[in-house]
Parts: sequence; structure tokens; C-alpha cells
Amino acid sequence: MRNAVSVQDGPGQEPPVNWCPSGDSRRPEAIVLGVRSGESGEVAYLDAPIPAAEVLPVIPEGIAPDRVLRFASHCVAECANRIGEACGLIDRIRTVPAAPDGPAASAVPRCHLRPRCKWWNQVGVDACHRCPAVVTRVDPGDELGVLVADPTTTPEQLAEWITAEEQPAPAS
Repeated sequence: MRNAVSVQDGPGQEPPVNWCPSGDSRRPEAIVLGVRSGESGEVAYLDAPIPAAEVLPVIPEGIAPDRVLRFASHCVAECANRIGEACGLIDRIRTVPAAPDGPAASAVPRCHLRPRCKWWNQVGVDACHRCPAVVTRVDPGDELGVLVADPTTTPEQLAEWITAEEQPAPAS
């Protein structure tokens, strides 16, 4: 892992590019944003980005890279989560109430991606509070996670599902 990369602009560089903090590791510009840790799989952010192309070859066969790492890549127009210029994924994530003791209750994590992060630029600090808990690989048994990950789900549909789940079951 020799070559750290920069997501900052320099003199004479092209206009800023928004980066997706839930990016595709297979994209040529992809970087490792952090490492998943603990039972919850929250992200521990790296101090400096590392090109995904340098890391992917050393991940043991049979382990999905997004199970152990979190990647960032350019936010692209053809993304299924894109709604106009906005990211629908962060809007869906923000619809889910944050756990009172989860990342949203703690300090904003240090993150090298923030100046170029699509989520930060779209919704601000709330995205940073939610980001460590975001998973790229959703367990099919996690109905709420599946709904959040599905680009066709609207925030309104999520809110309805959450409200229905909070209702007590009818007595038999």
C-alpha cells in the first residue's frame, strides 16, 4: 500500500468531482475509505486514502471486499441512486431514525473525503454522523436495510414502513 492518493484539487486541475462514500471498488479511481470493525461493522476511517486497486489483490479469496472495507468512488450520473443532481441513498438513510447510542450521537468522524463528499455537500454534517454505520453489503434478512438500499424506495415509503413497524401487533 505504497501510494496514497489525494481527493483534493490542485493548481490547474479540473473542477471538483463529488465522491460517493459508498462507492464501487471496481471503478478505476476507487479508494479505500475505511475498514469495517467490531460487531456492528462500523467504519474506522483511514487517515489517508489508498487506491482500491492496491488493496483488492491482497484480500483473501472468498471474502467480499465490501464486507471488510468501505470504498469511495466518483459520484456518476448513471448511478441508480441518483435523482437529478442529488443522491437518493443519503436521503433514504436519513429517513431512518438514528440509534440513540449510534454514530449519530457521537462526534463527527475525521474523514479525508469530506471536502469532495457528495453526501456532505448535499446534506451537511448529518451525513457524517450517519456514514460510519452505512453498509454496502445488506443482509437479505434485514428488511429495512434492503428497503434503504433499493433505489426505487422513496423516503416516504420508508417512513410509512417505519411507522407500521413501530405499531403494536394486534392482539389475538
